[in-house]
Amino acid sequence: VQLVESGGGLVRAGGSLTLSCAASGGGFSSYPVGWFRQTPGKTREFVAAINWTGGSTYYADSVKGRFTIARDNAKNTVYLQMNSLKAEDTAVFYCAATSFPWGGRYSSPAQYDYWGQGTQVTVSS
Repeated sequence: VQLVESGGGLVRAGGSLTLSCAASGGGFSSYPVGWFRQTPGKTREFVAAINWTGGSTYYADSVKGRFTIARDNAKNTVYLQMNSLKAEDTAVFYCAATSFPWGGRYSSPAQYDYWGQGTQVTVSS
């Protein structure tokens, strides 16, 4: 499975962006998918995750109520809608997929087999 993120960019505080994670290769539609973010010198941070049906979603407390994760399995794509962006949301955002049904919140980077290359999100204050 290969993952490609898109949709990052520069936005003012309070603005919105939608990130996309497009997958190629078999099996993606049956894999849980997560979004993580990372800033220089820090470890990769969980943002949100979604199970394979899209029926269960999980969020970090820092983004709950502002970000929404969704998927379209017919398009092999997972989205992250980000509203009310803050300067502290500035980071490289990565999507990841796992072929193992861990259960739980899928909030650990160690649970994921496949990673995209990342897309930069910069929020100006």
